[in-house]
Formats: sequence, structure tokens, C-alpha cells
Amino acid sequence: MPKFAYVGVDLAGQRVKGTQKAPSRGDAEVALYEQDFRDLRVTEKKSVLQYEISGPRIKKEEVMHLSRQIAAFLRAGLPILDAVHSIGAESENSSIRRMMHDIEDGLRTGERFSDTLERYPKAFPEFYRGIVRSAELTGELDTVLSRLAIYMERDLEARRKIKSALMYPMAVAAMSVVTVLVLAIYVLPKFEDFFAELDAELPLPTRMLLGFTDFLSAWWWAVAGGIALVVLFFVLSQRFERGRYAWHAVLLKTPVLGETIQYALVERFCRVMASMVSAGVNLPEAIRVATESLRNRVFIKRLNGVTEQLLEGQGLAGPLARTRLFPGTATSMLRVGEETGSMDTQLEVTAEYYEDELDYKINKLTALFEPIVIIVMGLIVGFVAVALVSAMYGIFQQVEV
Repeated sequence: MPKFAYVGVDLAGQRVKGTQKAPSRGDAEVALYEQDFRDLRVTEKKSVLQYEISGPRIKKEEVMHLSRQIAAFLRAGLPILDAVHSIGAESENSSIRRMMHDIEDGLRTGERFSDTLERYPKAFPEFYRGIVRSAELTGELDTVLSRLAIYMERDLEARRKIKSALMYPMAVAAMSVVTVLVLAIYVLPKFEDFFAELDAELPLPTRMLLGFTDFLSAWWWAVAGGIALVVLFFVLSQRFERGRYAWHAVLLKTPVLGETIQYALVERFCRVMASMVSAGVNLPEAIRVATESLRNRVFIKRLNGVTEQLLEGQGLAGPLARTRLFPGTATSMLRVGEETGSMDTQLEVTAEYYEDELDYKINKLTALFEPIVIIVMGLIVGFVAVALVSAMYGIFQQVEV
């Protein structure tokens, strides 16, 4: 049975603390109230092993569902404290349960909902917390949480599309590599031994393939060390600003892939901006938070000067166009929003437009990537097949002789 640590006061006003066994946190609170304890703060107590198994990591899908649940409770007229308590009590995920209980304790002590989210920056990004903070001031927390849930759902859907698009080519590549390794390591050496007994020379393709496998067998440690050094150099370079900037610049300049990444970043920037502006966040703050949410160093560096130009009265569309990162269509849409005073609407329209364009780019990237992988793997497997067939043909010739 789970244990719960508690801190409170008894009827004499003395501070008390200890642990209480109970099936749930609510049952623990009831049991402690029956013992005449008041002003309770009850938290679930976990062993070290349980912490390692469950861990504090909370996925984006879970944050999306939390946002949608809280928004539904608030629309139904339930206070935020009761909504958080209900979700924490019903959740089967121990990490979410602990987080919601912690948020509930913060709300009970008078903290705002946005303040309690500050304790979990990995689960709730800065733009999420900023939007919630603004929504609390405008009294539209339920509406804004619903919008955040929709935004996160779209973001997750885009990620799923990219992963599913790459799944088939990666599976083909993996199966081809396994096939080649099995043939080269276990099948070809048998031919080599057989030809040695016949005192015959192997065909050229077979000798080339065996030479390659012999090289790997003799120098595998050097190859593995070289790969490890390259990986280590890349990992270390990503710890420095220049290294990350150089890598992100290379990705953006890569044919087809770079344009896909650009559209994904433009869509995210506009989506976050639209959510924040519609929630009442001022443009400079919205630009800062939306820029940081991109995580691409090239975009972040070039967008840093947009806020200053905005404050100087140059608007938003012009400075974005001068970064040369936003396509002309995007800046034209935003310019219309500036002229008509409907910036939040135009940001949403722009995000939806580039969401559709991103789908097209992903399909185009997949259509290009799949045949390349199949052709390369086909050439490799074909060469191995030629080496095997030529070896078998050589055997037949030796038998006929």
C-alpha cells in the first residue's frame, strides 16, 4: 500500500508530521482528518527504486491531455483547485499524480496556476507558461488551455508524420544491411574455403567483397574508434553556440530537407505567436517566447533583432522579411494583419497555410528519400548477389573441368 508523508497541526495547535498508509492521497487525507489533524500538506512518498522506474518525465501527449481536461472542467464551472485535484486523484501515471498534487498544494497556499507550472519547465515550456499567465489576467483560462491543447496536438501530429515517413526507408536500409552482413560473414567464407581446396582463384567481385570483409574483421576496432570519434566530436560541438549554429545552418541549406525544416519552424513560430497574441500577450514578449521555442540557432540569432525593430515602429512583417528566413507568402500575410489590425487572425491563418505546405514538403521528402535508399541498398545487395553467383558459377566450372 502506498505511503503518504504529511505535515499539519493538531487541535492544540502543535505542528505534526509523519507518514500514513492509504490506497490513495484522498483516503490518506480523510484518515488524517479523522485523527483531528488540520492544515494538512500530504505528498506521496516514493522509494528510490520507484522513482527510478516511474521517473519524473512527462510526455507532451500527457501535457496535451492535461490541458484539455482542465479546460473541460473549467468550462463545466469547476474551480481550478477541484479540477487539479480530480485529475491528480484519477491519473494512473505516478509522475502526473505527483505533479498534480504538488500543483494542488501550491494553489491551496494562494499561488496562481501559472506560478505552480514554473516548477515544471520541462513539462510546460516557457511559451505555455506565458500564455497561461496572460489568460489568468484576462479570465479566459479555459479557452486558452483548449487552444494550447489543439496546438500541441498539431505539433505532435507533424512529428508523427515525419517519423512515419522515415520509418519505411529506415526499415529497408536496416534489413538490407543485416542481409549483406549475414551473406558476407557466414556465406562467402565457405566459398573461400571451398575454392582454396580446389586450388582455384575466386572471381573478382567475390575477391573484392571478401577483401572488404577481411578489412573489417582485422580493423573493426579502428573503424569503430573512428565512428566514435566523429560522434564524440559532433556531441561536443553541440555544446557550444558556434557548433550548434553551424549544424543548424547546414541543415537549412540541405536541398529539400532544409526547406522542410524552414516551413516547420515558420509554422511553429506563427502558431505560438497566434496563441500568445490571442491570449493578450504583448508582441515583443510573444516574439521572444516564440523565438526561443524554435530551438534553431540560425532562426534565434536572426530573429533577436526583430523586437528592437518592432519597438522602433518598423512593424513585424518588414523585420521578419529582412531575416531572409520567412518566405514572401508569410510576410505578405502578416503585413495584411498589420494593416487590418487582425494580427492574431493572420498569424493563425499563416500557421494553417504552412501546416498544409509542411505536409506537402514531408510527402515530397519521403518520395525523394525512399527511392534513394532503395537504389543504394539495391546496388549493395546486388553487388553481394553478383559476388555469390559468380562464385557459384566458378564452382560449377571447376566441377566440369
